Amino acid sequence: MATIKPFKGIRPPKELVESIESRPYDVLSSKEAREEAGDNEMSLYHIIKPEIDFEEDIDEYDSRVYQKAADNFKKFMDKGWLVQDDKENYYLYAQTMNGKTQYGLVVGAAVADYMSGLIKKHELTRCDKEEDRMKHVRVCNANMEPVFFAYPDNARLDEIIKRVAQNEPEYDFIAPIDGFRHQFWIISNEDDIRAITEEFAKIPALYIADGHHRSAAAALVGAELARKDENHTGNEEYNYFMAVCFQASQLTILDYNRVVKDLNGLTPEQFINALSKNFIIEKKGSETYKPLCIHNFSLYLDGCWYSLTAKEGTYNDSDPIGVLDVDISTRLILNEILNIQDLRSDKRIDFVGGLRGLEELKKRVDSGEMKAALALYPVSMKQIMDIADSGAIMPPKATWFEPKLRSGLVIHKLS
Repeated sequence: MATIKPFKGIRPPKELVESIESRPYDVLSSKEAREEAGDNEMSLYHIIKPEIDFEEDIDEYDSRVYQKAADNFKKFMDKGWLVQDDKENYYLYAQTMNGKTQYGLVVGAAVADYMSGLIKKHELTRCDKEEDRMKHVRVCNANMEPVFFAYPDNARLDEIIKRVAQNEPEYDFIAPIDGFRHQFWIISNEDDIRAITEEFAKIPALYIADGHHRSAAAALVGAELARKDENHTGNEEYNYFMAVCFQASQLTILDYNRVVKDLNGLTPEQFINALSKNFIIEKKGSETYKPLCIHNFSLYLDGCWYSLTAKEGTYNDSDPIGVLDVDISTRLILNEILNIQDLRSDKRIDFVGGLRGLEELKKRVDSGEMKAALALYPVSMKQIMDIADSGAIMPPKATWFEPKLRSGLVIHKLS
């Protein structure tokens, strides 16, 4: 059962939150972070993308860059741009996109639960990316950004969330770029804190939705600190890392689509003919076609949209991986026809996710940059949880969650 705890969050004063908050470190380049921060010395990018404080040719993995993150964190604290709460709280974070609001509880998640598999993964992580975040956590002695968890729906937690959300939020703003509303409440009532802790203790597992590298780095640094601490008791703050936990039914997963540079030597006619082996093909014409359901795909090629429906027998509904459209398209189109075998490294393929939509696919093909585009029906949260429960790993580039968590609303210090 899941172990969580409240913590003394480090947060901006209300009047500074919009100067400090930012997008997550991993959704933008150093150049974009430099441009977004501009002349705003309070931007969190000075801590989570500290290379922006150096010349543009600096290696973002240079030891000086990590040290700059720690120096800037101290500066933010010294100047009162970030202030630590005087008691342990939980926090409530709401995101509103296109009229739909999802509510997440900000908690300290247990390193031990990650190590034991009670916090479940569905993606592989890369050692170099883990090490980058571990260095950042070590030098700052803090989880600067939260990870994004899901949990099975819980009526008592839902009741607490709805009641807390009726109060005036501590923060309430529309974020630049995404245009979504973000709200934040402090849960300081001891009865509510106790109830939240008790309810999580009944939940059999938590699921990483987004932030696998941050989760791994935070947990590994926590375990590292425990090994080094001769007086370790298990109650230290480093035994926990910061997570925002959302009810699974509230989460929005968007389609994560593919564009390819060539047809592996085939003409468009030969490619369509090869697809007909495993798919029922309908020509849709010039009007954009969006997949209607699982096992239905849309293809854009030579100015025309097609509907592709996987034939019976090409997938296994009882296999949590084999039923996925991302697996079907990878096996039967990318691997078998286009000879794209490694989605992570092959330069002939790129991925278009999030809010950019099918028009972005059309644009990249019509420009001549890409030859064809393939759109998939979004993965469901149930599919992700089923895969995590089975111990399996999702194929690459399978999920795109929106809205992304804003960084800088609260920070968790490890001591």
